[in-house]
Amino acid sequence: MKKISYLLLFLVVCMAYQAKSQENNTNTNMENTDSIFAVITNLGENVNTPYDDYAPVVSADGYMMIFTSRRPTLKEDIDMKMQGMENIYVSYYDDITWKWSRPQLLENTVNQNNKNNSAIALSNDGQRLLLYRGDPDGNIYESVLEGENWSEPVKLPKPINSKKHESSASIAPDGRTIYFVSNRRGGEGGSDIWVCHQGVSGWGNAENLGSVINTSENEEGVFIHPDGKTLFFSSKGHDSKGGYDIFKSVYENNRWSKPVSLGDSVNTSGDDLFYGLTADGKTGYYSSVRPGGAGMKDIFEVYFKNKNKKSAPKLTLLKGLVIDNDSFDPIGADIEISDNEENEVIAVIKSNSATGKYLVSLPAGKNYGIAIKKKGYLFFSENYDIPASAVYKEIYKTIPLQKFVVGNKIALKNVFYDQGKATLRPESLTELNQLVKLMNVNTDIRIEIASHTDSQGSSETNMSLSKSRSQSVADYLFAAGISKDQILVKGYGESKPIASNDTDEGRQLNRRTEITILNQ
Repeated sequence: MKKISYLLLFLVVCMAYQAKSQENNTNTNMENTDSIFAVITNLGENVNTPYDDYAPVVSADGYMMIFTSRRPTLKEDIDMKMQGMENIYVSYYDDITWKWSRPQLLENTVNQNNKNNSAIALSNDGQRLLLYRGDPDGNIYESVLEGENWSEPVKLPKPINSKKHESSASIAPDGRTIYFVSNRRGGEGGSDIWVCHQGVSGWGNAENLGSVINTSENEEGVFIHPDGKTLFFSSKGHDSKGGYDIFKSVYENNRWSKPVSLGDSVNTSGDDLFYGLTADGKTGYYSSVRPGGAGMKDIFEVYFKNKNKKSAPKLTLLKGLVIDNDSFDPIGADIEISDNEENEVIAVIKSNSATGKYLVSLPAGKNYGIAIKKKGYLFFSENYDIPASAVYKEIYKTIPLQKFVVGNKIALKNVFYDQGKATLRPESLTELNQLVKLMNVNTDIRIEIASHTDSQGSSETNMSLSKSRSQSVADYLFAAGISKDQILVKGYGESKPIASNDTDEGRQLNRRTEITILNQ
């Protein structure tokens, strides 16, 4: 009896251990494979038709979708229920109804008559559209949203376009890097993914992403995520299930990781193409032929129901409005994003002139300076120091620009000093140079440079420190050629707080340097 009991106990322990091992394996797979959580949904008749609907490109916040459709637009095609030429449509997401609006055909400037016009890329803020036109050799064009209207598309220059076929593309968060697909020579075979960077003097050479990404088969439908380092693309290589499958690779330590399939819940035995993912990493969109569709190619949503936080994108999405401080009217302004540590402008975008809307993707791992500028207004600055480990965050901010008139003031939020000292830190140079430009353009104005402290330390020490800090800024301007007659240096110590000195956040706000227009 004892032997039988021990044997039964041994079997129970073995079964429990095996069950636990299976559970651990399942959990490991669930953590490392996002597609296990993917819920695939057809976008329905509001977006899809019995005809081909494909190539969705979505703004980083997921509220604007532009896509390509071959639904008929000409009467004869409609009457015969025949597919039409490729045309580009736009739809907007309503977070009250949780539905996409009925698509609207973009204007004739974008949809050229008697040509195939296909959307292939959308900038994060939804204001730059790359499209494919069926030229004899196939080329990439760009259109810009100016207020409420899209501009006439302009063919992108060499080395992006070539005498070969360029079919799809994606715009990186800096707006100056474009990934694209081409079958030009120098690749791994077939259509490959290439990248091109825009510098001060124009576009640099096109670079092939190499054999880690590209195969002897065709690659297509490239998309760079708003985090600036995660690449999605379709390929007939990399052991695809059949046709094009969607893969993911991450750029780290100066190299691309081995591409990983998005898995069986996303990929089918047919062609799965043009995948894009929202900034928060929760919702993707792509085109496929799957059961339950409206017919032919449809657009599908991929929702990651239980997204693992460890794999969530590391970036901050900054969005909002730029408005006039007095009238509250929307303003179309230039928004410069700088790397403060490198003292380098890394991106320039614009707020929309009709709505004032803007959106900026800030990948983690940099100290960013943001400068918003418009002729006739004082510039507005913000600072976002985002550590490499920072999780996804979305910030909504309305930015009121003040007219360039006597009495108006701005805080220099990207001017930094050594702790307890008046020494300017190197990260301040970009903002200080903005101030130099302002003074050079307006040589007849006079400004006050005023610094403030929190209440820590004695009043006498704080007053002396604040005046010394203002003098440091003034000395930088003098060294840049600004007349001493244009500058009044003041220090107010702790006497003019704008927040409570009882919290770290309040004290940080109180430690500031401001400029005020004294006369014009």
